[in-house]
Amino acid sequence: MWLDAWISPALVSIVFVSLQQTLHMVLVSALLAVVLGLPLGILLVVTDRRHILDNPSLHKGLGLVVNLVRSTPFIILMVSIIPLTRWIVGTTVGTTAAIVPLTIAITPLFARLVEAAVREVDKSLVDAALSMGGSPWQIMYKVLVPEALPGIIAGLTVTIVSLIGYSTMAGVVGGGGLGDLGIRFGYQRFMPEVMLLVIIILVVMVQSIQFLGDRLSKSVNHRLIKDK
Repeated sequence: MWLDAWISPALVSIVFVSLQQTLHMVLVSALLAVVLGLPLGILLVVTDRRHILDNPSLHKGLGLVVNLVRSTPFIILMVSIIPLTRWIVGTTVGTTAAIVPLTIAITPLFARLVEAAVREVDKSLVDAALSMGGSPWQIMYKVLVPEALPGIIAGLTVTIVSLIGYSTMAGVVGGGGLGDLGIRFGYQRFMPEVMLLVIIILVVMVQSIQFLGDRLSKSVNHRLIKDK
């Protein structure tokens, strides 16, 4: 029984489609999280007191919104924004629809990770750029982001790994992907071999992303390069 299930062309086809759906959800959501979360994370730093865009009100407002979204469990968030999802993509079921709650859930996490990385940048570099007449935009683009890039990449790695976990939960409520495959075949149809295959694929994905993220983060870390 197990051997037939493993070599079944139909099962291979279903797994391949589910893997494609998961990759689609994760990659698109990660891209949107970078587009939205990177500037948000930088703003959380530069609008703080005594920074280049000192604006305590904006800083507190952004922090409140980020914390509110992060404190909401993903399943509850996904259900609560169904009207927004329907308004954006025209449906609440399927891989594309799952991208909306995935992006909203993961962007605050990435923003906080970016914030942590940017706060590690030596303040003297910012002061030096200010003394040379650098504008806030130039300081953010030419000082903060390049100096914080290793930490930002490490944060993106954590974000993508988290997205893989979120995507499996999205599959439970009609998002498709490996989570949906594991529930429908591995659990509901009592096929433990399918559940095992899903787990193996997810583990390989997470380990590969972590490995690549670590290597890339080290390759752009000029401090490590100088030490060598």
